[in-house]
This record gives sequence, C-alpha cells and structure tokens, in this order.
Amino acid sequence: MKIRGVTATPINLRLEAPYGWVFGELDGFSQTIVEVETEDGLIGLGEAPTPAAAAIINGVLAERLVGRDAFDIAGAEHVCLPYWTGVQSINDRTRIMAFGAIEMALWDLRGKAWKQPLYQLLGGAVRKDIPFTDYFSLRGDGPDVKGETTPEEVADYCVELHQTHGTTFFEGKFSTEDPNVSLRMVELIREKLGDEAMIRIDSNQAYSLATARRLARPLEGLGVRNWEDPVATIEEMRQLRQHCSIPFSTHNIDIARAMDLKVPDAFVGNPTAHGGIGRLLRFVGACEHAGVDFWCYSGDSGIGSAAYLHLCAALGWIREPNQSLFRMQPMDVTEEGPFSPRNNVVRVPEGPGLGVTLSRKNLAACHRDFVENGPCNKYHDPAKPGTYRRLPLN
Repeated sequence: MKIRGVTATPINLRLEAPYGWVFGELDGFSQTIVEVETEDGLIGLGEAPTPAAAAIINGVLAERLVGRDAFDIAGAEHVCLPYWTGVQSINDRTRIMAFGAIEMALWDLRGKAWKQPLYQLLGGAVRKDIPFTDYFSLRGDGPDVKGETTPEEVADYCVELHQTHGTTFFEGKFSTEDPNVSLRMVELIREKLGDEAMIRIDSNQAYSLATARRLARPLEGLGVRNWEDPVATIEEMRQLRQHCSIPFSTHNIDIARAMDLKVPDAFVGNPTAHGGIGRLLRFVGACEHAGVDFWCYSGDSGIGSAAYLHLCAALGWIREPNQSLFRMQPMDVTEEGPFSPRNNVVRVPEGPGLGVTLSRKNLAACHRDFVENGPCNKYHDPAKPGTYRRLPLN
C-alpha cells in the first residue's frame, strides 16, 4: 500500500469561553490536522499540537513520503527525522511533532486497512472506559457562554458538572497573580463536593519557590491529588518536595533527569510531542520501569483525543485520569463531535484505526478561522493588551 499524498491543514479550535491561566486568557488552540492518503484511496488521520507543523509536513516531509509503503513506519521516520539525539540536541520540537502527526496517521491507516481498532494493533485493551478529568478555571465571556469570574462561580460550575454529567474528577488552573484567589476556588470545590471529588491543579510554573512553599500546607489540607508545574524548574520542584507531599507532574519529558532528581511523579504528554505513537509506547514503558506515572494532556481535536483513548485502553500503566477540555469545546473536526465524559469516563472508539471520521465542513471552518484571524494567542493578557506577563507571578 503506497502513499499517494500527505496533506496538513492548520486550524483554530475555539473554546466556548476563554479560560484564565498564567499568561492571561486563552480562547482556543491552533493545531495541524494531517491526512495521509494511499493509492488504494484510504486516508489516515493525525494531529499535531502546533500550526507550525503544517509547513514542514506540506513541504519536505510530504515529498519524502510519497511513493513509500504506508505500513513502513520505521522507514518513514528514517527519511523524515535526523538521528533522534541530534534532533533533540538542537531542540527541533516542531519537526518532531510534525512527524509524530504523520506517524499517528500511518497507525490509523494500518487499522483501517486491517479493519481493526488501534488498541487491538497495540496488543488489546486492558480497559475500554477511559477516565478523564473535567476542567475548571476563571473564564471570560464567550460568544454564547457567560464565563466564571469569581471562585464562587467556578465552584458552582463544578457542582453543575457533577449534577449533569456525574463528574467527580476535576483539574483546574491554579495560577492567579494572587494565589489566594486560586486557593479559594479549591476550598469552595472541596466544600461543595466533599471528599468524593478528586482535585488536581496546574500552576504552569506561575509561582516562586517561596510562594509555592507557603501554599503547600493548605493544599495538602484540601487533599489535592496532584500539582502540575508549581514552580519554574525541576530543580526548584525537587526543593519544594522537601516541604510538600502532594505529587508533582510536568510537561517536561526528560525522564533521565526525573530519575536522577526524583521528581516529578508524573509526566503529562502527547504522542506527537514524543515523535508518534510508537515512541510514546516506549516512553510509557520506561515510565513504568522508573515508577513515574503518565497521562495525556488536553486541547486536541477528536483525532488526537482518539489516539489518547486507544493508548490508554492498551497501556495498563496509564492509571490516572487524562486531562480533558472536551466540555469547553463546542465544535470538533470529527463527525462524531467532541467526546463527552460521563461519570468521569469516555468509551474507546471501536471503529477501525482511530475510530473517528473527518468532518470536511468543520475542518474547512476551523481552517478559515486560522487563515482569517491567525493562530490563537495563548499569551493574551486582557488587563494589559500588547504586553506579556513575566514569571513568577508571585
């Protein structure tokens, strides 16, 4: 089965309302959707978490892949990426993610050609109901949704998620300039939902070591399950460990460093950030050997999210819930629409490959948004437009 063509389309995937985080407000994510078509007419789907991947894919990578065997994933990597250590040493993350999205599409093609869901190609399922958190944060107003602007409104939003969808797994932004505002959010969620609620927080490196030390004790008292990137560096995280029993997680995927410094306790990643599904399988195996947890992060369309679902179905070591912004995404590029957790879980798709179908209409709309408005600005500070926040915030 030969590759006929490779197409990459940059898109904007808007949220229903902009959420507050360390750098201001974020109203959506800019991704790249990849299609790999074979001479037989099959199309495999992939996704990269950056629009910059599109130019790389539509340029040199597509040229190198046309005419090659679609099942030869190792050969595809060999012609698309330099020696792996060399790519990492020059920090060429966009090229890695670009190939990772292609590699995801090649796995999707395998499943479609062999009429098997991806999790079967990965060895079968140890679970089919995949746990996810629902997300909370201070939010601005969206086109059709009024955001939550106070800790009280955020807590009420979480109560509504619990009552409507059975949610008891929550994760939220803990990165306000005044950390007491974020602390109040967590206090109210715990007060309103009780000990049944699992609460994880993400500070996105917002705080100094001194501030994080001060916050550690009250957060421990609130039973916080995990604290993502509380401080700026892994070295500071190691120092914070002396004052805090809460597990830490990070997007920094340097496992050798983590084993040496004994932090973090978990990595939060994306298959394409590792260079594809095959490399993520090996990375999670290394995490299991090292006793470091792993789960997937949020912000993808249904294509990337479907890959998460299949990986979590097949890999027993992914024990903790993945992050989810599904509830905040009003539209998706798949016909199936955004996944919707019920009682904290999403069922893995049973169709061949990733098990999702591309919506041409929605893809065109999301691409038009990107062309007309440019990529989503994740650094927009509504209080001081045109400037950038400096860390630490406190």
